Amino acid sequence: MSRNNFSRAAIPRPFGAANWVTAARAVYAAFLLGYGAVALYVPAPPSPSLRWFWVVGALGALALDGVDGRLARRLGQASAFGARFDMETDAATLAGLSLLVWLSGQAGPWVLLSGLMRYIFVLGGWLWPILAAPLPPRRRRQIICVAQTAVLIFVVAPPISPSAAAPLCLAALAVLSYSFAVDVAWLAANGTEDKAAGEKKEAVV
Repeated sequence: MSRNNFSRAAIPRPFGAANWVTAARAVYAAFLLGYGAVALYVPAPPSPSLRWFWVVGALGALALDGVDGRLARRLGQASAFGARFDMETDAATLAGLSLLVWLSGQAGPWVLLSGLMRYIFVLGGWLWPILAAPLPPRRRRQIICVAQTAVLIFVVAPPISPSAAAPLCLAALAVLSYSFAVDVAWLAANGTEDKAAGEKKEAVV
């Protein structure tokens, strides 16, 4: 959930193999969000075959999520841009999957919080500058993000009933909320309004 601005993380030249892997994941996320936006106006829920289509694509995207970081480190292509690109792609994928879970009738509209949590946090940074300060790296965030994604993929699968899907989604959302709460508490205890506001001003300039 680091808030480093893209203006500080210039797009590398050359783009690099690791970033192209992330770009492939971003394409999936974009199509998933696009489908979800269109499906909001369709009276019928997604068909089982269509749900399987998105599940298979999500599994491929999740597998690639474990590739781009390792590839970047192995090829010496790790960068601030790559880290931010990866994080925003994860966030977009979660948003698309949570929307698909709701559209499929597997859980109520509250499941959308799983995909909106990152964006609520970003909005909070504009309202309370302390939240815009950088966070120290934590393995916890990556593990919980992968677990949240895996749960949403699992419950989209047609064999999973809504009665089983809803509790799983609720548990995953609770863990994700805990992770964000830990980061907010850390920023509140260690950040300062002046420092965060100064970094935001520097990013805009």
